[in-house]
Amino acid sequence: MPTSPSSSVQAARKALADRLRDLCKDAGLSGLELARLAGWHASKSSRIINAVTPPSDDDIRTWCRVCGADDQAADLIAASRSADSMYVEWKRLQRTGLRRLQDSYVPLFERTRVFRVYCSTVVPGLLQNHGYATALLSSITRFRGTPDDVADAVSARLARSNILREGGHRFAVIIEESVLRYRVGDADAMSGQLGYLLAVMSLPAVSLGVIPFSAERDLWPLETFSIYDSEQAQVETLTAAVTVTAPGEIAQYLSAFQKLSDTAVYGSAARALITAAIDALG
Repeated sequence: MPTSPSSSVQAARKALADRLRDLCKDAGLSGLELARLAGWHASKSSRIINAVTPPSDDDIRTWCRVCGADDQAADLIAASRSADSMYVEWKRLQRTGLRRLQDSYVPLFERTRVFRVYCSTVVPGLLQNHGYATALLSSITRFRGTPDDVADAVSARLARSNILREGGHRFAVIIEESVLRYRVGDADAMSGQLGYLLAVMSLPAVSLGVIPFSAERDLWPLETFSIYDSEQAQVETLTAAVTVTAPGEIAQYLSAFQKLSDTAVYGSAARALITAAIDALG
């Protein structure tokens, strides 16, 4: 089963802390001596060495200067920024609105050949139509209090979805039946979205599976996650986007995706669940 998505972040920060500790040892300094020479509070170096407090870029430069290792500062700063980018709060990603975030995924999407996407709460972005995307992104904007650029963000999301028809990519998508029943927007928006699912699942590059309410499960519903080829995964929590790159964790998400895939139904059985959800809208 997948571990906490923050474990990759913790591992990266621990690796950076270990490198800083080694510099300190190589310089023949204790943590207290380094803090004194840097002009810091006595406990600051300990917090950094034990990965309790992430160091700033200036902290790393000072650390390297005190240890006589100025030549290593740039590499360590890059490692620190990489660790920080693994866990990014939505409020930071969305601080200027939602359009820029949609566009930021384009390079990743273009280089990915196999997409594996699991959603337990909403229709995945790649499979959203205009009405549903507008309702969803509007609710996100209201909830997070971000600048309202919903119209532009929806246009960018739909343009990004053209990749479904470009060739050279494959999309394996698993959703819970609850996704078909959660009403995002009004009945017309939901009906249109569900009808769009019926259309898009016929595309040759798309495999859409639905896990029925009645399925006997080996794996409980999980948070939304996407796997890009077998190299990177992104996990969506309420507050942040977590990027997973550790091979062991990627393997666990691939294993989870396979179990969820085995539980899902496809083809006519999936269409029947979608059609039943449309009928339930009245």
